[in-house]
Amino acid sequence: MNSALNELTMLYFKRKREQYPNFPIEYIAQPKYKDTSANGLTRCIVEFLNMSNHQAERISNAGRYIDQKKTYIDTLGIKRTIGTGKYIPGTGTNGTADISATINGKSVKVEVKIGRDKQSEDQENYQSAIEAAGGLYFVARDFESFHVWYNHNFKTTINGTEKN
Repeated sequence: MNSALNELTMLYFKRKREQYPNFPIEYIAQPKYKDTSANGLTRCIVEFLNMSNHQAERISNAGRYIDQKKTYIDTLGIKRTIGTGKYIPGTGTNGTADISATINGKSVKVEVKIGRDKQSEDQENYQSAIEAAGGLYFVARDFESFHVWYNHNFKTTINGTEKN
């Protein structure tokens, strides 16, 4: 496990200790943080930001499927299904980022990309719009790189004390 995931795990235990001060620490379940899948990386980033006293949430702009099939039993007693379903597109902004956050009053959007996955044209346009409006946008490929970016942009030291 890399150092950023170790820090996330320690942050998790710190938060649990604050929530349940009388509960023995050795009985708190060990979290399973992995940044090798898009879902895992998204979970790591959202939990890290929320446990760091910021606001973060996963954004989904997927549409939904409406099943319009009908099932009946014909006169011979055979079960039949007729009809089809249809897909209704999402109503959010095309290219929206996977994670929307507010960090120290700043709008931050994070797009999660794993492996050879790359931004679509809509996602690049969305990034440009966010940055033009003064927000921050980051493409996260693993938790370690996100953690470095976060520390660079939001952790500063003033006279040796960490400001968050």
